[in-house]
Amino acid sequence: MTFDPLAILTAFGLIFLAELPDKTMFASLAMGTRMRPLYVWFGTSTAFIVHVAIAVGAGSLLSLLPEMAVKLVSAALFAFGAFVLLRSGGDDDEDGGGKTVTGFWPVYTTAFMAVFISEWGDLTQITTANLAASNGWLPTAIGSALALMSVSALALLAGRFIAQRVPLKTVQRIGAACMAGLAIWTLAEAFTL
Repeated sequence: MTFDPLAILTAFGLIFLAELPDKTMFASLAMGTRMRPLYVWFGTSTAFIVHVAIAVGAGSLLSLLPEMAVKLVSAALFAFGAFVLLRSGGDDDEDGGGKTVTGFWPVYTTAFMAVFISEWGDLTQITTANLAASNGWLPTAIGSALALMSVSALALLAGRFIAQRVPLKTVQRIGAACMAGLAIWTLAEAFTL
């Protein structure tokens, strides 16, 4: 197998553009306002790498997964995230600090599971599988993983920027609304298959 920089750039460009408006980017942004962004990034990046490995390894077999079940579980996770954010939204300490989810493993696990479950059969995973079939698995894997990890990093930076300039209670409510919207969006996707 030859190393093809053009195939890496092609995969990066296509996957980056496809992931920018994706619900996972918004979920990363919401998690970044409440959790340590670096820990979230490690979790989302690991999930993306696993999905890229599955996509390039299994290719067309991904379409055999029960898409309805995956969408329903993903919607439930987003709804749970909205609930958690709203529930913690009532905390209004005098020092302005709320309860931030901390600790590497709780944050990592939350971020990993949110992305791992919601990305099954996603456009970027299918595109990665298609690119691997035509451009080779290694350059596709490199370009796709870098693109997904970059979008997550951008979302987390935006989330941290917002969290530093907007009151925590407002951020929590907006984050909850985003998560609830993602749950509804995912349910709509599930029932319009």
